[in-house]
Amino acid sequence: MKRYHLIVSGQVQGVGFRAFTQQKAAKYNLSGYVKNNTDGSVEIEAQGDETQIKQFISSIEKGSAFSSVDKINANEEEVKQEEESFSIRY
Repeated sequence: MKRYHLIVSGQVQGVGFRAFTQQKAAKYNLSGYVKNNTDGSVEIEAQGDETQIKQFISSIEKGSAFSSVDKINANEEEVKQEEESFSIRY
């Protein structure tokens, strides 16, 4: 079990990117959250099987049909045992 904190930069706000991220997290059976940051980036914390997380990050790099991902900064975080779902935060 791994947990990653991601900051995604590019055209990722106002284009359905958070919903896209939540769908991908469900596909890869991950918990965590996604939220918009005031600087125009999107913050993601994703937790689950390391192979699933790597596939998730790969799909996030490609982006949704309306988004354009320029850069992803990823850092490993401490696992949160009590977390069970993936949510969109506002």
